[in-house]
Amino acid sequence: MSEPSGSNTDTSSQVRDPRLKKILFRCWHRGMKEMDLLLGGFANAEIDRLTEDEIRELEHLLTANDQDLYAWMTGRTPLPGEWDGPLYRRIIAYHKISGAAGNVT
Repeated sequence: MSEPSGSNTDTSSQVRDPRLKKILFRCWHRGMKEMDLLLGGFANAEIDRLTEDEIRELEHLLTANDQDLYAWMTGRTPLPGEWDGPLYRRIIAYHKISGAAGNVT
């Protein structure tokens, strides 16, 4: 199956920082296609606008188990406090507004 349009891990010639390239790759290569779309879609659109704190939070989110993260993002299970942060809420808001990865609540 081909990747959805815009799923390239380096979507912008401006993204030169190896750290950001690694984050983009990890967002698009999660192990669950649903998480690829949720995190990769957000990262493609927003990575160049993230603050240092948001980048650190994204790196932390990338350490979560895919099944857990997907359950939290879809509202199937409550989000534990240690994972809740401004960037997590920004990812959820991004998908609510854009609808880019389906109906994420």
